[in-house]
Amino acid sequence: MLFTTKIAGVAPLLLAAASSVVSGQQTTTTTTSKATTGQGTIEVNLNDTDSIKNAAKTVAKHLISYYPGDEPGRTIGILPGPPPDGPYYWWEAGAMWGTFIDYWHYTGDDTYNEMAKKALVIQADPPQNAFMSANWSASLGNDDQGFWGMAAMLAAEVNLPLAPGEADWLEMAQAVFNTQAANDRHDDECGGGLRWQVFHSNTGYDYKNTIANACFFNLGARLARYTDNSTYAKWAEKTYNWVRDVGYIDKNWNIYDGGHVPHNCTDINKVQWSANAAIMIHGVAIMYNMTEDYQKWGIPLTGLVNRTLEFFFPSPQGIMVERACELKDRLLCNVDQHSFKGYLLRSLATAAIFAPSLVRDPIVKIFKSNIQGVIDACLPDGTCGFRWNVGKYDGDVANGPAGQDMSALAAFSTYLITEEKVVVKPLVTNSTGGASKGNPNAGERPTDLISLREMTGGDKAGAGVLTAFVVCSILGTYFFLVTGVGERGK
Repeated sequence: MLFTTKIAGVAPLLLAAASSVVSGQQTTTTTTSKATTGQGTIEVNLNDTDSIKNAAKTVAKHLISYYPGDEPGRTIGILPGPPPDGPYYWWEAGAMWGTFIDYWHYTGDDTYNEMAKKALVIQADPPQNAFMSANWSASLGNDDQGFWGMAAMLAAEVNLPLAPGEADWLEMAQAVFNTQAANDRHDDECGGGLRWQVFHSNTGYDYKNTIANACFFNLGARLARYTDNSTYAKWAEKTYNWVRDVGYIDKNWNIYDGGHVPHNCTDINKVQWSANAAIMIHGVAIMYNMTEDYQKWGIPLTGLVNRTLEFFFPSPQGIMVERACELKDRLLCNVDQHSFKGYLLRSLATAAIFAPSLVRDPIVKIFKSNIQGVIDACLPDGTCGFRWNVGKYDGDVANGPAGQDMSALAAFSTYLITEEKVVVKPLVTNSTGGASKGNPNAGERPTDLISLREMTGGDKAGAGVLTAFVVCSILGTYFFLVTGVGERGK
């Protein structure tokens, strides 16, 4: 993702004026929507599961209207872009398809499954299937690749059907993981960790940020759970420890954006983005669920969730605010950042499901205080605004506006976890009905293979290696990094 426009490192875009945002929290749940500015809002009865699903369906239908990929002359799988051809960078389409897959998982509506399947299969770039198409190399971050990989991982976890002969979801996720676990992605600068950008020639290569490492950690944790392969778990733990030890997670469980290699990553950009918190919380919840180790994973999960809820859902209303750019008197959020809220809600829902005894209650409480703000922000046709704490549709279309709908869709879909009578299907593994069989060596290409990484204990998760090929110097159009700032403030 880009710096000034992408979420890949959730670049601290302009500044962390986060602390200047004030918003309230409401703990009572309203049952129906209210009229706003004469336009009215989307109709939702929060006591009726079908009504909630219908609201999600309305927003999903509006969201897909931004996708032209199946039209003649368009590229299948991507949203209009990247700039200057449209506002969206490649990674955001991967995040959108993940949102649609989650929508199906929570609501049962498979309307967009075929589109999602086609998009993932084509953008995976067969036969390697590692989401490494040369088309996007000029701005390819580890986080960009990671978001597509996480969408493929989700497809495996929810058993998204594939036709015979089509690429395997698990194999795609493994291919992303293996290319990122390869020697050419890792060095000893700052004591380890992935860089934001994949290629040396890309602006931002000197930045090691949370989001790139969070995506790798997240995939490692989920692959470990799905395959029961301890190598993935070891990589996940190593990556989490690096993010913590380098100072990107502080003692109070704040999650910061990143630092620059020339400064040994000590010039930490302390902007906080909900996307960083989302991907980290998701991975930690999976690790806790697998290990039931409270000291190692339960304490971090509880700390991260509590601090995240406190920071992004400020009292007294308890309605979500992207505090680094959604200021009380003005909006500084770019296209990427308009989609962040949805990632956090989806990850919190997953955490509530995988660690109910630790974090379900506070998450459900915040979902209930937040949902009326989402309702008020959406028009009857499914057009949704960005600000959820103003009591009406804000008319914000300057940056996006697919991200606004993505976040609202996630809000309505995940709200279903608050319903006692709603049973969300469990995420599968290869021993509990998972159809994806995968390939531990996925991501390798014989012409680029340098060597196979030896894994600890002979447990090989696959160490596909991609040689870092030279990228054309077309970076002028893609200056997404602002001097001194972090990522995903992109």
